[in-house]
Amino acid sequence: MLQTIKNAFTAPDIRKKILITLFLLLLYRVGCFVPVPGLNFETFSATQSSSTNDLFSMMSTITGGSLQYGTIFALGILPFINASIIMQLLTLVFPKLERLSKEGEEGREKINQYTRIFSVVLGIVQGIGVVISWKDSISGVFVGGGNTADQVFTMIFIVLILTGGSCLVMWLSERITEYGIGNGSSLIIFVGIVSTLGDTLLNAMTKIIPDQIKTQNTTEGIWYLLGFVLMVILLFGLIVFVDSSERRIPVVYAKRVRGNKMYGGQNTFIPIKVNSGGVMPIIFASSLIMFPQMIMQFADPSYESGFVQWWYKWMGVGSYLYGPIMFLLIIFFAFFYAQIQFNPDDVARMIQQNGGSIPGFRPGRNTSDHLRKINNRITLFGAIYLGVIALIPIYVLGYVPGFKALNLNNSFTATGLLIVVSVALELDKQLQSQLMIKANKGFLK
Repeated sequence: MLQTIKNAFTAPDIRKKILITLFLLLLYRVGCFVPVPGLNFETFSATQSSSTNDLFSMMSTITGGSLQYGTIFALGILPFINASIIMQLLTLVFPKLERLSKEGEEGREKINQYTRIFSVVLGIVQGIGVVISWKDSISGVFVGGGNTADQVFTMIFIVLILTGGSCLVMWLSERITEYGIGNGSSLIIFVGIVSTLGDTLLNAMTKIIPDQIKTQNTTEGIWYLLGFVLMVILLFGLIVFVDSSERRIPVVYAKRVRGNKMYGGQNTFIPIKVNSGGVMPIIFASSLIMFPQMIMQFADPSYESGFVQWWYKWMGVGSYLYGPIMFLLIIFFAFFYAQIQFNPDDVARMIQQNGGSIPGFRPGRNTSDHLRKINNRITLFGAIYLGVIALIPIYVLGYVPGFKALNLNNSFTATGLLIVVSVALELDKQLQSQLMIKANKGFLK
């Protein structure tokens, strides 16, 4: 990958795209340090630094710490991501949206416009929830004190700021996609997750040293920290290995003579990726688990309701059943997303129409059944792999005493690991494709 980046900087047009991407990402990171006007920043920082809320810790990690520090990008790209996921699901439900998705560039642009509008609505809703949560959980969080009318005006103002910041992040992501290298939304999430690495390790070290001085044991905490780093490296290697794995189904095309020319007679294959859904099943599962907890967090931040207490204890983020429920939902959404991406009947029909066949299987129904059987097996393996990747940080970092003392379970999640590796691999592929196009243009000239 380093060699690819080095070669990319030698091409002026690719170097320009890389510099534009880095500049826009820098603007995003600058916005992550601009505090929201109207917040009592000293009170807010002191309270949030000692907060142990699992839900807000996960959300803060995705936003690069912006939510934790109360900046204008506190919502980050989350409303746009949620809107995109919901629009994908609605496309399968409503025939009108499905027709738009098949109308080429114009149809996709209309769907993108609907997604932007919906992301603004979600930004307002999430902004209201975040502000209410701040008000109920942090005393004196707003500048201006006790006047109720002033507080309401301040809360409305902060909601507008947070929604505007989310729209600005959405705009930056679209500009990165249009003028830069890679997918803008993925890169922004990637930068947000990676930016928390330094703070996480620093907090772990500051936690280790005083504790080990008290117990006169200077090596145990360091070994756990090194074990954590080794586990992350091994998980990265596993994710890279599985992400590049695929099952290749051979396809043979018969020779056909049309006029004086002969067509076909070649052998090819259908690649089916082991992890075809990428990180999407984990994102869907995490969103489905977090959504009820977010509503409860906003509606009852003091946890007075018995149902809220029961949910947090058994079903919420960090609860007893969080791991098993997460595992089952990942398997469900992996199969759901695989059905969206790969339709065996359409593939079998296309192979038959082009005069091809899979060796050992008759064209038509037998071929589609064979493809469906292989796809289901590979999807099951990929779903179990995603589930295991999701459970390792939950149980190792959350329940092993040495790792739990470092408080690392919210900083490094399965979603974060998969996003970081997947985005890095995708960025490398895009750079290689750009270099290949550049080389082919030069050869043709």
